[in-house]
Amino acid sequence: MKLSLPELRTKTVHFIGIGGAGMSGIARIMLSQGITVSGSDAKDSPVLAGLASLGAKTFVGHAAMNLGSSEVLVVSSAIDIGNPELIAAQAKKLIILGRAEALALLMSESTSIAIAGTHGKTTTTSMLTVALQSAGMDPSFAIGGMINSAGTNAHSGTGKVFVAEADESDGSFVAYQPVGAIVTNIEWDHVDHFPDYDSVLQAFQEFVNSIQPAGFLVACTDSPGVQQLLASIARTDIRIITYGAQGEYSFAQLSLGAQESKARITRNGRVLGELAIPVPGEHNVMNALATIAAGVEVGAPVASLFEGLSNFSGARRRFELKGMAHGIRVIDDYGHHPTEVMVTLTAARRYAGTGKVIAIFQPHRYSRTQAFTQEFAQTLSLADKVFLLEVYPAGEASIPGVSALNIAQLMDSHVAVFQPSMIEVVEQILELAKPGDVIFTLGAGDVNSLAPVILTSLAEKYPQE
Repeated sequence: MKLSLPELRTKTVHFIGIGGAGMSGIARIMLSQGITVSGSDAKDSPVLAGLASLGAKTFVGHAAMNLGSSEVLVVSSAIDIGNPELIAAQAKKLIILGRAEALALLMSESTSIAIAGTHGKTTTTSMLTVALQSAGMDPSFAIGGMINSAGTNAHSGTGKVFVAEADESDGSFVAYQPVGAIVTNIEWDHVDHFPDYDSVLQAFQEFVNSIQPAGFLVACTDSPGVQQLLASIARTDIRIITYGAQGEYSFAQLSLGAQESKARITRNGRVLGELAIPVPGEHNVMNALATIAAGVEVGAPVASLFEGLSNFSGARRRFELKGMAHGIRVIDDYGHHPTEVMVTLTAARRYAGTGKVIAIFQPHRYSRTQAFTQEFAQTLSLADKVFLLEVYPAGEASIPGVSALNIAQLMDSHVAVFQPSMIEVVEQILELAKPGDVIFTLGAGDVNSLAPVILTSLAEKYPQE
C-alpha cells in the first residue's frame, strides 16, 4: 500500500466526486476517525450537505484551488483524466488513491468481509451489517446504498468487523484483501469495462485470490458462474462455505408472501431455525443465507443473526415502497441488469396480487442496453405495462442506433410504450393506474425522481382520499 492506516490518519484528504455513493461513505468513515476531509462534486446534493455537517469542506464544481493543502487525493475511476483537481494533484505529487484503495486502507486493521457479486451486493451487505449489529458487534460498514434502518451508507464502528460492498464494475475490488468474502453470483455486466463474460470471471478469480490466508469465502452454488469460480480455485489456505439448494447452508419449506419471506434454514442438513424476513422474494432468502454463513464465521450467535434479519427493513432503492395514493403503491428499485429486472418483477407479481404491475424502466448506459436489448425485452414482459424512458448515459457517449426504443420494438405493443418524456409518462400513468395496482420505477439513473412526482400527482387527482 502507498501508506498505512496510521499514516492516513495524520493526513488531510481530498475527494473528487465526494457526492457519489461509495465515495461519500469512505469520506464519512474518515471524518468519524478524525481525518481532515474536503471534497468536490459536479452538482450539489443532500449528500454534500450531510458531509459538511460532519466537518467536511465541500465544493460544487471542480477547480485546482479546491485541493487547498491536501496531502492525499481519493479519486474514483469515473473521474476524467482531464479533471483539473486530478491534474493539480499529479503536479503537486500528492498521494493518489483509487476509491477501492482508500476503502482497503480503512479495512486493513479489521476483520474485513467484502461482499461481491453481479447482483445482490447492496442488500446482502446491508443484511450482514444489521445482523451483526443485532449480535452486539457494532461493525464498521461501507455500502453502495443506504440501509433504511440506519439512514446511512457508512459507519465507523467500535467492533472488530468491517463489512464492505465490493463493487466489481471497474475491476478494482481486487484491492481489498479481505479476511472473508461473499460472492452472490457472477454474470456478464459492466460491458463498458468487461468485454465478455470470461473477463468478468477472471476478475472474480483475482478477487478470491486477494482473500487473506486462513480467511474464508462464502459462495452461492446456485449461480453457474460461481460454480465455475469454485472449480477454478486452487487455494487450500482459505475455508470455502457454500450456500444454495445444494450448499452447506440451505433452506426448506420456503413460503413467499407479498411482503415477507419465510424458510427453515439448515446447515449440512441440520436445522438452524425458522427464518422470517420482512422483504419479499426467494433472492432475499438467498441473501439471508449468505449473511448467516458469514456471520457464523466471525463468531456471531445464530439466534442473534436470525433476530437481526427478522428486523431487516431493506436498503434504499431496493424494492423500496415510496408511498401509496388512491390505493396505488409506488415502489422504486435500482435493478438495471436483465436478471435484476426479472427478480424484481417476479416478486412484484406476488406483491401486486390481483392488481396490475406497471413498470417505468430507464436503461442504464448505452453499452449495457446494446448488449442486453433482447434480454431486457424478455424480462420486462413480466409486467402488465412498461413505459420505456430513453437510455440514461451515465457519462457514456451515445452509440448510434442504440435506444430504449429497440427494447420496446421487441415487446408486445400492448405492453410496451417508448416514451422519452418523463412528464408524458406521469400523465399516462395517471390515466392508467387503478386502486390495487403497483407502479415500479426501475433503473440506476434518475428514474427514481418520478416516484414522488407520481405520488403527488395521484394525491392531487384524488384529493378526498
